[in-house]
Amino acid sequence: MESPENGDRKGLGDGGKRSRNERRRPEDEQRRPGDDNESSEGETKRPGSDGEHELQEEFETAERALAFYENSMHDHVNGTMQEFIDDRIMFFLSTADGNGETDCSPRIGPEGFVHVLDENRLAYPEFRGNGVHASLGNIEENPHATMLFIDWWDTTVGLHVNGRASLREEVPEIENPPKTDRLKGWVVLEVEEAYIHCAKHIPQLSIEEFDPPWGTDDPEAKLTGYFE
Repeated sequence: MESPENGDRKGLGDGGKRSRNERRRPEDEQRRPGDDNESSEGETKRPGSDGEHELQEEFETAERALAFYENSMHDHVNGTMQEFIDDRIMFFLSTADGNGETDCSPRIGPEGFVHVLDENRLAYPEFRGNGVHASLGNIEENPHATMLFIDWWDTTVGLHVNGRASLREEVPEIENPPKTDRLKGWVVLEVEEAYIHCAKHIPQLSIEEFDPPWGTDDPEAKLTGYFE
């Protein structure tokens, strides 16, 4: 498997980007997910950002949004989600650097290349790519990340998994895949939010064969100069 962007094995510091799940103050960076679910008055706070709450009021969708928060948002990946992830051959990884500059990049591999370690942790292997390290460079500054999985072939359902990512040299629960000479390490995501992306506007695609030249540096296979 050849990931388009990879990073070096380094300790990851907390970044300054405000997450979708909460607006963190610097002194809150070490707090765990869910620490701020109750206000000082004991009232339960809604998931999501202040910005989305303001727009819900403006567009009069607060009641519908509350139903989504209560019925569709989880702080872990449940059994159905775990089976969904096991069946996927790709996902989109969204990251941002310490200044909030974003990047979104696909990760592709055989079924099961994303490992469900438990209901609170996912892991996938990072391989040598183009040398830019954009995604993992962002994680170096800011661990907040999203993994978006889509079932293009059958249900057209999507799954968002938001959390805090870190780069590991190895994951004890997982054996290294073949071609470990290309393996740079593992990304582990600690799950903070998991929720559905509804199927109604996602096109259903078909796939007859999927056997790409994993790990090749052939410019013709990579179409490196396509946009030049």
